[in-house]
Amino acid sequence: MFEGVFAAIVTPFNPDGEIDVEGVKRNIEFVVEGGVTGIVPCGSTGESATLSHDEHKKLIDVAVDASSVPVLAGTGSNNTWEAVDLTKYAEDAGAQAAMLITPYYNKPNRAGLIKHFTEAAKGVDIPIILYNVPSRTGLNMAPDLVVELSKVDNIVGIKEASSNQSQISSIIDLTDDDFTLFSGNDDETITIMSLGGKGVISVAANIIPREMRSLVDALKDSDLNSARAIHYKLLPLFKALFIETNPIPVKKATELMGLSSSRLRLPLAPMSDENEKTLSNVLRLMNIV
Repeated sequence: MFEGVFAAIVTPFNPDGEIDVEGVKRNIEFVVEGGVTGIVPCGSTGESATLSHDEHKKLIDVAVDASSVPVLAGTGSNNTWEAVDLTKYAEDAGAQAAMLITPYYNKPNRAGLIKHFTEAAKGVDIPIILYNVPSRTGLNMAPDLVVELSKVDNIVGIKEASSNQSQISSIIDLTDDDFTLFSGNDDETITIMSLGGKGVISVAANIIPREMRSLVDALKDSDLNSARAIHYKLLPLFKALFIETNPIPVKKATELMGLSSSRLRLPLAPMSDENEKTLSNVLRLMNIV
C-alpha cells in the first residue's frame, strides 16, 4: 500500500464556513478516477490546523466513506493526547493508516518526540507514517531519530518535506527496506524516488492526478527519460502551486476547475490578484482549465 501517489486533499468550505461535504466527495472522486494510490485528508493541505476536533473526525468519516482507495488520515497534533485520540478514531472509522506531523510550536526534545510518536503508535494496530516538515513546525527529525522510531512495529514510513537531500538519503540508507519514504514536495519527487523513495504525498494530485501517477509510474519503472520529460512539463505548475502558502493556490485551482470552492479559513486569506493571474495563466497553458 505504501507507494505511489497519495493525494493530500484540500478541505472545501461552504459560505457559512462549515465543511462542504459534497465538495470533499467530488474532490475525492476526481483524484480516485485519476489513478491515485490513496488519499490524505486532514493534512496541512487540508487546513488541519484550523479544523476543530469534531470537524477533524467528521472529515475522516467522509473520506473513508467516499474513497475506494486507501485513506491515510492526518491525525497529528502538538498535543500528544489529542494525536492519540485522533489516531484511535481514524482506526475505528476505517482508515487504513494514519500520518502524524511532528509537534509544532512547542518544539519537543528528542525524548519527547520519541514518546509522542510511540504513544500514538502503540494505541492502534494500523500503520503510522511520520511527517517531517521543518518549514511549518520549526523542528527537524534527524535521520538517527527516524531510524529509532522505525523500530516501532507499526511505524512504517515517513513523509519527508525537509528538502534536505543528504538527510533523505541517510534515512533511506539507514532504515530497513520495508520502511517507506515519501516525497513531501511534488517538485522533489523525481529526485527522492531516484534515491530510493517510494512515491509522493502530493498537493498537485488534487488537480493533475493522472500526470502525477504517470510521473511516479515512470520512476518505478526506472524510465528516467520519460520521468524527466514529465517533471519538466509539470515544473511550472509545481512552482505556481507554491507561489503563496499552501493550500491557497491549489484551492483556487480547484475552484477554477469547477471542483470546489477556494474559500479558506483565517488566518489564511485569498491570494493576491497578481499571483492569481500567474496561476491562471499556468493552468491555461497546461490545458487544465
